[in-house]
Amino acid sequence: MTSRNWVKLFISTLLVGGLTTGIVGFIVRWKEFESIFVPFDFLEVLSVLLWLIGVGLIFSILSQMGFFAYLTIHRFGLGIFKSRSLWNGVQVVLILFVLFDLVYIRYNAFANAGESLVPYIGLAVLILVVALLVAALKVKATNKEAFIPAVFFMVVVTTIEWVPVLRVNEQSWVYLMIFPLLICNAYQLLILHKLNEKSQQQRLNTAKKPSR
Repeated sequence: MTSRNWVKLFISTLLVGGLTTGIVGFIVRWKEFESIFVPFDFLEVLSVLLWLIGVGLIFSILSQMGFFAYLTIHRFGLGIFKSRSLWNGVQVVLILFVLFDLVYIRYNAFANAGESLVPYIGLAVLILVVALLVAALKVKATNKEAFIPAVFFMVVVTTIEWVPVLRVNEQSWVYLMIFPLLICNAYQLLILHKLNEKSQQQRLNTAKKPSR
């Protein structure tokens, strides 16, 4: 990828993260912010929106760090295991392990006596469903070999990025962070091949230009 397209990816992902968090924040934390809407206080609404966007920019940076870390890990995995099928098998095991831990460890750590397991399973299912949908779109846009890596990135890497909030387990922050992370990660994954193709075309155009 050319430096110009990398900058475009960085800035556009920042915007996606900021705007997504700005919208999601008012929804998931409505009870906290309801008082500034009734009666409507423009300055308060604006200040909260700017704060949420700022938080979203941080989420976006975490997402981008995770994305580029995964690209590196993916290359290492292919090099170490020497076989795409074997590396895919390792990724599937890690996906299942992370989904299990996302339910089991969180329930044991934070559930009150008699509390239902359903909310904990629900979050894991949500991430898996989003991951499968994004992976299907990635396969449609590229090739079938992209499916497992896409699911791995959307499940495992997103969960790792989510850990700071998971450890606190404050419900509004759990939901405030997961949706921007999923959207930013999906955006990067689905636009990457387009930027790579654009970068290759730009290099070809540059190479074809006659030297003076």
